[in-house]
Amino acid sequence: MATDLVLHWPRPAENWFAAAPIGNGRLGAMVFGGARQARLQLNDSTVWSGTPSTPRAGLTEVLAAGAGADRLAQVRAAVRAGDHRTAELLLMSFEGRYSQEYLPFADLLMTLPAAADTDYHGRTLNLDNGVASECFTVDGHQVERRTWASRPARAVCVALTVEQGTVDLRLELGSPLRVVHRLAVDTGLRLGLEIPVDGAPLHEEAVAEPLRYADGPLDGYDPFGAVALAVDTDGAVSQSGDGLTIRGLSRLLVTLASSTAAADAWAVPPGRPVPDSASREQHLRRAADTASVALAAGPEELLRAHEADLRGLLGRMRLTIGSRRGGTVDVAEEVLSGKDEQLTATVLVQYGRYLLAASSRPLGGPPANLQGLWNEDLRPAWSSNYTLNINTEMNYWGAEVAGLGECHEPLFRLIERLADTGGAVATGLYGARGWVAHHNSDMWGWALPVGFGHGNPSWAIWLMGGTWLVQHVWEHVEFSQDLDFLRDRGWPLLRGCAEFCLDWLVEGPDGRLDTIPSTSPENLFVVEGGPASLTWSTTMDIALIRALFERCLAAAGLLGLADPVCAEIRAALPRLRPPGATADGRLREWAVDHVEADPQHRHMSQLVTVYPLGQIDPASTPELATAAARVLDRRGPGAMGWSWAWKIALRARLGDAATARELLLEASRPLGGDLTRNAPVDGSEWGGLLPNLFSSHPPVQLDGNYGLLAAVLEMLVQSHNGVIRVLPAVPEQWPDGSARGLRCRGGLAVDLDWHGGRLATLTARRLAGAGESPLWIEYRESRRELRLAVGAQVHLDAKLMELDGC
Repeated sequence: MATDLVLHWPRPAENWFAAAPIGNGRLGAMVFGGARQARLQLNDSTVWSGTPSTPRAGLTEVLAAGAGADRLAQVRAAVRAGDHRTAELLLMSFEGRYSQEYLPFADLLMTLPAAADTDYHGRTLNLDNGVASECFTVDGHQVERRTWASRPARAVCVALTVEQGTVDLRLELGSPLRVVHRLAVDTGLRLGLEIPVDGAPLHEEAVAEPLRYADGPLDGYDPFGAVALAVDTDGAVSQSGDGLTIRGLSRLLVTLASSTAAADAWAVPPGRPVPDSASREQHLRRAADTASVALAAGPEELLRAHEADLRGLLGRMRLTIGSRRGGTVDVAEEVLSGKDEQLTATVLVQYGRYLLAASSRPLGGPPANLQGLWNEDLRPAWSSNYTLNINTEMNYWGAEVAGLGECHEPLFRLIERLADTGGAVATGLYGARGWVAHHNSDMWGWALPVGFGHGNPSWAIWLMGGTWLVQHVWEHVEFSQDLDFLRDRGWPLLRGCAEFCLDWLVEGPDGRLDTIPSTSPENLFVVEGGPASLTWSTTMDIALIRALFERCLAAAGLLGLADPVCAEIRAALPRLRPPGATADGRLREWAVDHVEADPQHRHMSQLVTVYPLGQIDPASTPELATAAARVLDRRGPGAMGWSWAWKIALRARLGDAATARELLLEASRPLGGDLTRNAPVDGSEWGGLLPNLFSSHPPVQLDGNYGLLAAVLEMLVQSHNGVIRVLPAVPEQWPDGSARGLRCRGGLAVDLDWHGGRLATLTARRLAGAGESPLWIEYRESRRELRLAVGAQVHLDAKLMELDGC
């Protein structure tokens, strides 16, 4: 369509960081493109090292090392006494090994062996229909290749056509994993792969075998996966070596599908035993059958069904900052160059929406990880896992407001898995009810601390992973007003997490309830003898617990529950420490005025109070909002993609449009230097955007892309604490724009147009919820209360007055 937003690169990708991503929530691919040879690097979101029993085995190891309630009491006594070194040494025994790794899956090579003359005309990625397209000339014949990942067909599809002539083509399928089965027949290719049962992160250099394969099934689980390729063409197909050679083709359709034991395990509801794995032959047959069924549909029907599915999701919201939304955009010349910041902001929002829709769909697989759905490394940075102290949550900050609420579903599945595995951890390590999760996790639901006995507690021993994750459960309820979801799935998760927090809190010397030991991820403070991490009641801990308790009470009220846990919560809430300011006026990070070891630290953990929790804002808590801004001033500008995104969202929530814009300009600059090198984690080397617009730490981390989506939308509309604020942080350099379908808490959606730096028109409509509930809308000095029934809408002008005739 002419209104589609299409990214363009004039040349094939020189490396993975320039390839174009496609995905259907389970299968993903990086499209490199090329005429003489083109590479398609495949991922399956269920291909992780480890097994379903990995979390259970890890807990057994930690308990055997002496962790538990008795040692916890010793740790708490040491923290209270200011003996930081003893506390840290004691707490090391609580650290498990590590969460598992997200792994690459397979590669498809498409080669034109006999081509004498080729001319490549470029490649595109359509951000509205998810199709990667290429055009090139081979010996005078025009060739078009289109690649997409179809959710309805559960397959990656490649369609190639040649105008007025034919070409010869070779197809080869390989994998960086252990290949134990190969089959090449005229109708397609199959690979059978063994997947490692243990994968150590890069920072665990002392692990003798960083990727360990098993000799066979473990506890009935066979770590096996299959990928199948099916082909339909008018050319002559012959099997040659491990691949296929096709001569004289003018049309070609390739479909790729997978089947893994891990996908079967993921499909089992948490808490139920995982049945013994299907046989390897069954997996090979399943993958082949899925690819064959997709192939039989033909390219036109495959593309029609794919477009209907993806446009139906992505079409719910549309944003234009400036005058341009549709058409083909040269990535290097028009986005990364910084020539048109309004176009860049528009592209980054749609790209973030596209990446989330491509990597996180119901019934697809596990949720988006540190690299979304895409990874080519056997030992990716930070295991490409789920980092729960900011990164996993950031992946989904924009889901609801961007009209992608259903993309939240895989995250809820992971939280339910963590509630199951984390229940045993809560009991075993801390003698507590409920469930707990820490800093890292994986598709198996690793809930233990990580660190292998030598990880700094500032990141390894952080117990609020689950407490932050369940905020997403409440966010989904606030936006969707889905009480059935809240009753059946949300409430058990909220309640279990609250039980743990109630038991984790202990009375302090002043009668307040404290979390102890407590860290502020991943920062350190200075004490005599050097930096330290362990203290009590960091601002982040208490903010997350307070938000959880308040959401539990709100949820129980909506459901009409008289649960005993609510009485415990009501008794605990007034005893939580309130946020405060340091002597120099900054929002306090720790319960006392410690000096940060790194004043420009990349994490803004205490500012979770501002965004996303909404406990502090300029309207209701002006003094604390000022103190929060001073933290941002001290932290300084950028570091890496996700840190930029959080700072932009925070500045937007505080109404600071100018600084939010400056940070966005920084974050959207291209990353220079060696794109493949892993920079230090301390933020001393800034990130930036890669040639394919992936955000970087560096290396690549897609939480930055997802976070930038949320941050820009936060500049346009905010809906927290019962008020919709329109254009609260739009800079003067964005004088014109329009948005359609922005979602707001309370089951609402808004459309808006602004011209000359001022709101022109606004339409608010209720999609769900209670029609009698009041709706407050604010724009600058104007404020209006509205009551809308479900399905009703109202059209307003810049003074929030109803437009005549509407």
